[in-house]
Amino acid sequence: MVYKIGVDVLKLWKPYTFPSPFDVLGTLVRLIGNNTIGIAILASMKRLFIGYVLSLLIGAVLGLVIIRYKYIDQYFTQLILGLQTLPSVCWLPFAVLWYGLNEKAIIFVIAIGSTFSITMAMESSIKNIDTIYLKAARTMGASGLKLYRRVIIPAALPGIIGGMKQGWSFAWRGLMAGEMLFATKGLGQVLMIGRDLANISQVVAIMIVIIVLGLTIDHLIFGKIQANIRYRWGLDK
Repeated sequence: MVYKIGVDVLKLWKPYTFPSPFDVLGTLVRLIGNNTIGIAILASMKRLFIGYVLSLLIGAVLGLVIIRYKYIDQYFTQLILGLQTLPSVCWLPFAVLWYGLNEKAIIFVIAIGSTFSITMAMESSIKNIDTIYLKAARTMGASGLKLYRRVIIPAALPGIIGGMKQGWSFAWRGLMAGEMLFATKGLGQVLMIGRDLANISQVVAIMIVIIVLGLTIDHLIFGKIQANIRYRWGLDK
């Protein structure tokens, strides 16, 4: 009713610029029925998983290196912070030149888009640990890897998980940027087809799918991890 009043009576917008909920629902049913959505989700999630895991590994290593060596912290932390602010789309020219138009280019954009946020989360979380934990651990003889494994990483874990969530959102942006540039299958490619055909209902339908996927994964994975950490720290009962 609100949509019809806005289009037909008040003429606030045109149907081709903003679709009706029924058109979007119909498009979703059609895309699900011909399995376009299913194939696109599987292809996109595969790329997202590979790129995100790479960003976790690289970001964690960089964060630990920055903490371990003060020289690197002094001269490279600001550079990494600056790289974190770059939108994922800025890395597309490098991806194309280095890897060509293929899967590796998309995975590179995903990984590079989220690596630095994870690095900065790791660095910030460890630096902000209460020093009383470190002093107590060293007094009891903990040092080296044991200190990191038993004290530093557990104490920094809430902040690290927050950085992982932020990295996950950046990974999604990198995925869409890469798939909209080149992809034979994927949510970004279906979204681009909708744009090329001026099918705004398909564009909005894919946006809804992306939002639902992001919220579902956040709830099922990151939400449970955070709840478990809060329970172990005695913050929730």
